[in-house]
Amino acid sequence: MLFNSLSFLIFFPVVTLVYFLLPSVRLRNIWLLISSYFFYMNWNASYGMLLLASTCITYFLALDMENMERSYEDEADSGKYKRNILIIGLVLNLGILFYFKYADFAVRNFSLLGQAFGGRQMDISLNLILPVGISFYIFQALGYLIDVYRGDTKAEHDFITYALFVSFFPQLVAGPIERSGNLLGQFKDKHAFSYDRFREGFLLVLWGYILKMVLADRIAIIVDTVYGDLTAYTGWYVVVASVLFAFQIYFDFAGYSNIARGVSYILGFSLMDNFESPYLSASVGEFWRRWHRSLSYWFRDYVYIPLGGNRKGERKKNRNLMIVFLLSGLWHGANWTYVVWGGVNGVIQIAGSYLRPVRERLDQKLGLIKNSFSHRLAEIIVTFALVDLAWVFFRAPSLKAAWMALESMFTAKNLWIFFDGSLFKLGLSQKEYDLMLAGLLVTCLADWAKYKGIVIRQWILRQEWWFRFAAAMAGVLAVLIFGKYGSGYDAQTFIYFQF
Repeated sequence: MLFNSLSFLIFFPVVTLVYFLLPSVRLRNIWLLISSYFFYMNWNASYGMLLLASTCITYFLALDMENMERSYEDEADSGKYKRNILIIGLVLNLGILFYFKYADFAVRNFSLLGQAFGGRQMDISLNLILPVGISFYIFQALGYLIDVYRGDTKAEHDFITYALFVSFFPQLVAGPIERSGNLLGQFKDKHAFSYDRFREGFLLVLWGYILKMVLADRIAIIVDTVYGDLTAYTGWYVVVASVLFAFQIYFDFAGYSNIARGVSYILGFSLMDNFESPYLSASVGEFWRRWHRSLSYWFRDYVYIPLGGNRKGERKKNRNLMIVFLLSGLWHGANWTYVVWGGVNGVIQIAGSYLRPVRERLDQKLGLIKNSFSHRLAEIIVTFALVDLAWVFFRAPSLKAAWMALESMFTAKNLWIFFDGSLFKLGLSQKEYDLMLAGLLVTCLADWAKYKGIVIRQWILRQEWWFRFAAAMAGVLAVLIFGKYGSGYDAQTFIYFQF
C-alpha cells in the first residue's frame, strides 16, 4: 500500500478513528499491530512471515540476554553468554537479509569469478523477490538487540508492544530507522486526540505529498528519459538529468519521511526528522550528518564506533570510515553501482580531511573570509557538485552506464539545448518546466528557513484562521491539480521502498 494511493487515503482515517475510540493502550496497540501487518502484507502476504520471523528472533533473544544476566553470578560468564546470543541474532537476521537481498548478487558474481578463471559460463538465478523495506525493519530490530546487549535499553517483555515497534506502519518500509530509546516507550502511553497535533501532522503530510507527487514524480520523467538512453542523450542532457536526480531522490525520500512523521504525529507518536537541509551542507561530512540521519547514526553507533571510530589514529579512522560507507552502499542495493557510490563518498570525505590544511592555507593566501556568505555559498556549491557526481553511480543501471554518463558530462559540448527547446522534448512541456523550477525555488527557500531554525508549518499555525485555511487549501490544490498531470503520467513508488 502506497502513501500516494487512494487505498491509503481510506486506510489511514479508518485506522485513526478506531485507534482513538478504543479505551485502553493494550487494545490500541493490538489494533495498530493488525493495521501495520495489513499495510505491509498488502504488497505480498508472505512478506509478513519474514517480518514476524525477525521480530520473534530479536524479541526472544533479548529476553534470553536479560534472563542470563540474572542467572550468572560471574559478570565475565554473563557477558560471554550475551555476546553469543547477540552473534546468533546478528547471524539469523543478516542471514535473512542476505538470502533475500544479496543471494542472487553473490551467485552471479561467483559465476563471473569462476568464468574469469577458466570455468564455464553458468546462468544461475534464484529469482527471489525482494521484500519491501526489509533492510529498514531488520536494522531497527538489530539496533534494539544491540541496545539490550549494551544495557542501553531493557528487554521488552510485552510481545505486542515490541512487535508494534518493529512493524509500525508509517515508518515500516522506508524509515526512519527508529531507536528503541525513542519509539518503544511511546507505545506504552495513552495518546489522546489533539487538534493541535492533527493540524501540524496534516501540514507535514501535505508537504510530503507536494515533495513526492508535485516535484519528485515530475522530475523523474526527465531523469528516466535521459538515463534510459545514454547513447541518445549526451553531454548537457546528462548534466541536467544528474542535477535533477539529486533533487528527485531528496524530494522522494524526504516526502515519504514527512508523510510518515505527519501520520505518526496525528496518532500521537514522534519520529525523528530524517533530513536537515542536506543540500545546504558545506562539506560531504556535514551532508551525511544531515542526509538520511537515522541510517547514518545507525552505522555510526553500531559499526563505526565499535570498530574504533577516530580513537586509534588517522589511518584506522579512515579505514573505519571506508568500511562504513562501503557497507552503506551495499545496504542500499545488491549492485556494484551502490558499492562504488558508497566508496566514492568515503574517498571524498577522506580526501577532504587530508586537504583541509591545504585549503586553509589557500584561504589565507587569497585573503578569503571564511565566515562570509560568499565563502559559505562556494562551499555549498562545491559540496553539492561532489555529492551529485556520486549520485551518478546511484542512479545509473550499471557501472558501464555510470562511466558513460560521467564521460558525457565532462565532455559536454551541446550547450545549445538550453536555447533551442530541446529540453522540452524530454517528457515535460515548457509550462511543466516552469512549474518544476518554481517548485525547486520554493523548496530551496523552505530548506533555508529550516536551516535557520524556522519551522514554517509552526509559523503557519501561529497565524489567523483564514491564513491557515488558505495555506492548507493551497497545498491541497497543488497536489490535486499539479500532482496528476499530462498523458501517460504514472504515479511512482517511493525510491527507497526497494531498499
